[in-house]
Amino acid sequence: MNRCEIEAYIENQYGVKAEYPFEMDDETAVFRQKSNGKWFAIIMRISKRRLHIDSDEEIDVMNVKCDPILIGSLLLDTGFYPAYHMNKTHWITVSPDADEDKVKMLIDMSFSLTALKRKKAIK
Repeated sequence: MNRCEIEAYIENQYGVKAEYPFEMDDETAVFRQKSNGKWFAIIMRISKRRLHIDSDEEIDVMNVKCDPILIGSLLLDTGFYPAYHMNKTHWITVSPDADEDKVKMLIDMSFSLTALKRKKAIK
């Protein structure tokens, strides 16, 4: 999925639009939970070298929060990398050549993992 497709998916599914919170950087888009302000996705433009790929080409990648149990197996698939510039235990980086269904699943998971937690009722 490319940047535009990801942004459209997030807006259609969750009604969340991209924010550009960094001065002097109009390419890094952050997607936040409306209820608590937590980030559930960030799209940024980086050099492939940052992913340990031998190329100076720049690509759009997305970081999403992920269940740590899944990260190891996802890293075996094309388009998935240890989180760039985030906690590698709980986040994963996704490149445009990743499987579209998995990308959507990860966006949904990240949205869920960053949502407000409901407190259990006291009996």
